[in-house]
Amino acid sequence: MTTHTHTHGAAVTTAAPPVRRRARVIFAAILVPALLATLAGAVLLRPTAEDRPVMQTTGPGMTFHAVQVTTVRPDAAAVSEQVRATMADGTDVGVLVPQEYLPEVAPGDRVRIAYVAEAAVEGTPHLFVDFVRGPPLGWLAAVFGVLVVAVARWRGLAALIGLGLSLAVVGAFTLPALLEGRPAMPVALVSSSLIMFVVLYLAHGFTTRTSTALLGTLVGLVATAGIAAWASGAAHLTGLAGEYAMDLQSYAPQIQLRSVLLCGMVLAGLGVLNDVTITQASAVWELHATSPHASWRELFDRGMRIGRDHIASTVYTIVFAYLGASLPLVLLLSISDRSILDSLTSGDIAEEVARTLVGSIGLVLAIPVTTAIGAWVVRSASTPDPAEPAPPPVGASR
Repeated sequence: MTTHTHTHGAAVTTAAPPVRRRARVIFAAILVPALLATLAGAVLLRPTAEDRPVMQTTGPGMTFHAVQVTTVRPDAAAVSEQVRATMADGTDVGVLVPQEYLPEVAPGDRVRIAYVAEAAVEGTPHLFVDFVRGPPLGWLAAVFGVLVVAVARWRGLAALIGLGLSLAVVGAFTLPALLEGRPAMPVALVSSSLIMFVVLYLAHGFTTRTSTALLGTLVGLVATAGIAAWASGAAHLTGLAGEYAMDLQSYAPQIQLRSVLLCGMVLAGLGVLNDVTITQASAVWELHATSPHASWRELFDRGMRIGRDHIASTVYTIVFAYLGASLPLVLLLSISDRSILDSLTSGDIAEEVARTLVGSIGLVLAIPVTTAIGAWVVRSASTPDPAEPAPPPVGASR
């Protein structure tokens, strides 16, 4: 089929040329081996142990129940029941609540309690465990899912499915592999690569634009993993400073806590890395659509102007996400008599700082790589392959 270009005065209407075979061939030559290597790594690193460590949270004869609070007595003695509650069968029971939680408990709240026969000598066998948070969190998840689908439509639905599959990869492969002591770097790269292959193509379709973002993401992942491996060794980040580190090691002694820290650094930057590469690829495509005759250099420079803004805002996003998650610890350090530098380079704060810097470096490197690849791909769509014959002059018949 021959495409004719019609000129009327100063207006020129042209159809967007298809991406040439050479771009697709190069993508296939890079991404297909990457996918095969990912699948091979998943097979080689797959968890094989049938009996995995189990953390016991219940004792002999202990049972759990959900009850509704009817009365709160904040002035009761610590050894007496401070709360009266109704069980599912209508039984009225007394519940012993720790003093730090008592101000949060009010009539009408649903709480989870444990029945412990041995605790009867202290006043009541019913002990407060936690609040029942399932319904409000379920409503939040439902509202989130409905809004994503309503605004993003089918692409939003595909993103939610991709999120579910990603969590399945983490639950079925990443966590068991780490618990069995598999090497952290291969586990992190295989997990991240598999997630990105699934998520990007499922949410954005099998297009060269998606392949551009995926290639930029894989480059960023490799850079992030390499820098994380160097940083954890050079800064002597052991993974022992975390709140649950010792508990984890006691239940799973074969696990390497530094491996957990390293894998966490790679996974922590995965979502942001995906975001910036997709945005950069889309930006280059839109720039090319508005200026189809722009050179590779012009497209790259314009794309990087967008990328620099994205870098600035994303770095803030990463830093404040970690700051918000660690706010109690930051508040504690703010009243410490240690210097700021001393605090930032100690224990779990140093791990959070390293995680933030490693993730930020990975995304900063991914942006120019994705922009350069995208500019080359869209320019190849405008440049005929040497093997293809030149199109006939306008108006000529074949």
